[in-house]
Amino acid sequence: MSRVYLSPPDVGNEERTLLLEALDSGWVAPLGPHVDMFEADLARRVGVPYAVAMSSGTAALHLALLLVGVGPGDDVLMPTFTFVATANAATYIGARPVLVDCDAETWQLAPDLLAQELQDRARLGTLPRAVMTVDLYGQTADYGRLAPLCEEYGLPLVEDAAEALGATHRGAAAGSFGEAAVFSFNGNKIITTSGGGMLVSRHKELVDRARHLATQAREPEVHYEHVDLGFNYRMSNLLAALGVAQLRGLDRRVQRRRAINQAYRQALASTPGISFMPQAPYGEPNGWLTCILVDPEGFGYSREDIRVALEAQDIEARPTWKPLHLQPLFAQTPVVGGAVAAGIFGQGLCLPSGSSLSDADLHRVVDVVERLAARA
Repeated sequence: MSRVYLSPPDVGNEERTLLLEALDSGWVAPLGPHVDMFEADLARRVGVPYAVAMSSGTAALHLALLLVGVGPGDDVLMPTFTFVATANAATYIGARPVLVDCDAETWQLAPDLLAQELQDRARLGTLPRAVMTVDLYGQTADYGRLAPLCEEYGLPLVEDAAEALGATHRGAAAGSFGEAAVFSFNGNKIITTSGGGMLVSRHKELVDRARHLATQAREPEVHYEHVDLGFNYRMSNLLAALGVAQLRGLDRRVQRRRAINQAYRQALASTPGISFMPQAPYGEPNGWLTCILVDPEGFGYSREDIRVALEAQDIEARPTWKPLHLQPLFAQTPVVGGAVAAGIFGQGLCLPSGSSLSDADLHRVVDVVERLAARA
C-alpha cells in the first residue's frame, strides 16, 4: 500500500498542458501572460476587481499589512489559533501581534473577545493599527460581526484566506472581505502553484501599490531607478500557468473535499470520544482539512496515540495548529484568552483530506481509528 498524505497536490493533464504552453511561449520568468490570466481569473472567482500574484501567501500578507498602514511599533490584533505566517508577517514590519482566542463553536477569531479588547483599548487610547482575521481550515471567520467592529473603530481589516479558497460567508466568497485579502497556493492548499500566493482587494490603488513594491519597487525608467524599498515577491509565469489550470478545477476539488469530510463524519459518528470541527451556521467551508477532537476519556486513547497508529500504517495525520501564544517565538506576545485554542490543540488532529484521496484510502484511515477504539 502506498503512503497516504495529509493534503498532497492534485494535478493532471490540464496542468501539464498549460505548463508546456507557458514554456513554449518563451514567457518563463519573471512575469508573462499567464500571470495576468491567473490574476484575472482568481479575482473574478472571488468577486473582487483587483488581484496581484505573489511568490507566497506570506509575502502577500506582509504587503497587505504594509499597505493598510501598519508600521514599526504598531499593534495588530489577530487569532492565536493559526499558522505562524500570520504573525510573522506583522513581525517583519516591526509591528507587534496581539493574539486573540477563538470560539469553541467555530474555531475562528472570537468576536466577543475582539469587541471587549477594542473597547478596552479605545478607553485607554491604545487601539491597534489593524485587525487580521484568519479563515481557519477552510471556514471563514464571522464577518457579519467582525467587519462592523472594525468599521466602528476605524480599523482596516486584512483577511488571511490562505486556507479558504472556495469557501463562502452568507453567499460571499472568502477573500472578499476587508481592505485586502490573501490566498496561499502552497503545495498542501486546495489549489497549488507549488508555491505562491495572491493579494486581492476592491481598491485599485492598493493593488497597484502592491504590484510596484513586489517588483523591487522599480520606477518606470529605462535604467533601474528605485525610490521605495521594494521586494522580490512576484510570481513567475510558469507557476501562474499551473495556477490557471488548478483554478479551473476548483469546484471539483471543493466538492471532493466536502465529500471526504462528510464521509469521515458518517463513518465515525458513533465512535465514542470523537467529535469534529464545528461548521459555522453563517457559511459553507471548502473542506480543506477534516479536523477531529479526541477526548481520551471517551475514546480510550489520546490524539497522539491515533496519529502514531496512523503513521504505523503509512498514513500522515497532524495535530491542529499549535496556538501562537504557546509558541516559543511569541511567548512574550500579549494574548487575550487562549484556553479555547489550547484545548483544541491538545485534542485536535487533522486527517488526510486531499481531493485526490481515494475511497479505499479513506477507509484505511477510518479502519485504523475504529480498530484502536475497539481495543480501548
